Amino acid sequence: QEHLVESGGGLVQPGGSLRLSCATSGFILDDYIIGWFRQAPGKEREGVACRSSSNGHTYYADSVKGRFTVSRDNAKNTVYLQMSSLKPEDTAVYFCAARFGDNVFGCHAPDFHSWGQGTQVTVSS
Repeated sequence: QEHLVESGGGLVQPGGSLRLSCATSGFILDDYIIGWFRQAPGKEREGVACRSSSNGHTYYADSVKGRFTVSRDNAKNTVYLQMSSLKPEDTAVYFCAARFGDNVFGCHAPDFHSWGQGTQVTVSS
């Protein structure tokens, strides 16, 4: 059974950076797409970035393109979300999620069946 655990959230000033981690276990990461999502109070869950573990193809939402980067540590079965030039509107609970497959067509929460517990990111001065 897929198991995902996020970490790395916290409070950061506007313009700062954070790196979130998604530690995975219970499945072969190469066979899955890992997605990063966020949800702010009163808003729907939004797809931030989704990456195919088999071919590395990554989709980024327009709101984060050029500021966020997804990477992977094969030895640790961990996927990272590097966030830079953070803005107050990036404040949200961030989740990682997994779905079986290798082709990325957008980043839609209903497509994902396994989720981590989330980590809070707050961007504020």
